Amino acid sequence: MFPDRGFDAFLFDMDGTLLNSIAVAERVWGNWAIRHGLDPVAFLRTIHGVRAIETITALQLPGVDPLAEAVAINELELEDMEGIEAIAGVVSFLEALPADRWAIVTSAPRQLAERRLAAAGLVPPAVMVASEDVSRGKPAPDCFLLAAERLGVRADRCVVFEDAPAGIAAAEAAGAAVVVVTTTHTHPLETPHPGIAHYEHIAGRPRTEGPLDLWHRG
Repeated sequence: MFPDRGFDAFLFDMDGTLLNSIAVAERVWGNWAIRHGLDPVAFLRTIHGVRAIETITALQLPGVDPLAEAVAINELELEDMEGIEAIAGVVSFLEALPADRWAIVTSAPRQLAERRLAAAGLVPPAVMVASEDVSRGKPAPDCFLLAAERLGVRADRCVVFEDAPAGIAAAEAAGAAVVVVTTTHTHPLETPHPGIAHYEHIAGRPRTEGPLDLWHRG
């Protein structure tokens, strides 16, 4: 997929990238939007890839405490794992990667991320950056920069797998290459980056020494 470029590590967003949690998001956030007098259809388009506290803060709703509401949303999401499933081919794709060469970088709190990964049958990597690990969430690049640092590599030597505009912007700002995962997209996303619908026909292949290659298997 990047014939002239190898990578020191792969960085993965979680929701919409490794697993499909769209049903949970629509239930929990849709009900929250209705309670606050928002149009749920329009509002749900704004939540993907962004931390809950920043989503709520941006609304500037009178009398609403963003931190308290984000905590409440998290509690509801922790209770709802129905319909969460791994994206096709992702289990074998991840299992083939060297354990010290990939990380998860999610806007979800760590406890929620761990619950969702378990529900999808995915094993967390040694390095996972969650919402509470950074003071600025996506589209700021902080989370990807931190993940690269924890893996002992440079962010511009990584490829990021993302599904949401905020995450793509964060990866670009970090200097990383980007692959857009389109599994949960209902409309085409305008982007210059390569895209995949699932992981069934790609593989991360370590060279004998040095970088990882990302390639199509067929």
